[in-house]
Amino acid sequence: MTIEFKAAVFRTPNEPMTIETVSIPSTPPPGDVLVRMKASGLCHSDLHVIVGEWEVPTPMILGHEGAGVVEAIGEGVTGVAVGDHVVLTWTPPCRRCRYCVSGRPVLCDEVARHSANHLSFDGRTRITTLDGEEVYSFAGAGTFGEYAMVPESGAIPVRADAPFAQASLVGCAVTTGVGAAINTANVRPDETVVVFGCGGVGLNAIQGARLVGARRIIAVDLSDDRLAQGRHFGATDVINSAKENLAERIGELTDGRGVEVAIEAIGLPVTIEAAYASLARGGRAIVAGQVPDGMTITIDPFVMSDSELKLIGSNYGSSRPAIDFPQLVDHYMNDRIDLDALVTRVIKLDEINDAYDEMKQGIGIRSVISY
Repeated sequence: MTIEFKAAVFRTPNEPMTIETVSIPSTPPPGDVLVRMKASGLCHSDLHVIVGEWEVPTPMILGHEGAGVVEAIGEGVTGVAVGDHVVLTWTPPCRRCRYCVSGRPVLCDEVARHSANHLSFDGRTRITTLDGEEVYSFAGAGTFGEYAMVPESGAIPVRADAPFAQASLVGCAVTTGVGAAINTANVRPDETVVVFGCGGVGLNAIQGARLVGARRIIAVDLSDDRLAQGRHFGATDVINSAKENLAERIGELTDGRGVEVAIEAIGLPVTIEAAYASLARGGRAIVAGQVPDGMTITIDPFVMSDSELKLIGSNYGSSRPAIDFPQLVDHYMNDRIDLDALVTRVIKLDEINDAYDEMKQGIGIRSVISY
């Protein structure tokens, strides 16, 4: 038995996604969970695919930031039950490899082999067109459809009183940004933090730095409107680098030392290099932004060693989704972080192409599909 449902299907870069009817098994295979999607955020990572900066197999249902309700479970599933409210993770850990057992599940071997190639853990797809063509699910999630099927560890139960639109953002932007500050950078209360980019990830990095009480939080962007959002989410200072000399302003704000922590949340070589250049001696630059394929950066290794600088990658905020997702939802429900202001537009599935056109223009923070 199968379920037919609507999904936005990506087939060709720089062409609109098409709303199609596709099919998924009504009974999940062993270890899998069928989720009826309730909300999905539109992330810039999917835009990399849409505009051809990342190559993926097609046809594909994009989307990896979503929340929904468990509709069915496969044999052997014990961690979630039918009716549970869940947030999907695009790094569903196998719980057995060396990375998982050492507490670094975002680096899981099975994720690297399968989810990163847009497949389930058995190396297969789960969705087909009505003509029988296999359809890939982006990062093994594919949240731009009314249903998704993921490994048990890919569906994280959260409290049922949390609204789906806000909870869906925990599946990517919130965890990536807050985690970059708290988990990867391990920001301390006596430190100054600069965040490059006031989009979904950057604003959450600001929230993360505020959550742990960073002494000073500097937001950098090219847009005064986005910098105003940065202040709302916790920035103590803002720099419009289109109007001000970035290095001079950071020097003024830090008595000429530079910052202890720089978080790059855009995904451009020039801003990664600028984040690194903003560091004080002993500082650490965190790369949380996702760059187009083939991009490289240039740094001076002598300065790195002489000043003991650190350049650190942050995948998914170095998170442990099974622990961090419920905690972040609790933070939101207890007014410790703001997820409401992140949702600047709620759309229907058939409005997805227009919403991505707005993203290209820098309009809004997060559009969320409501199913």
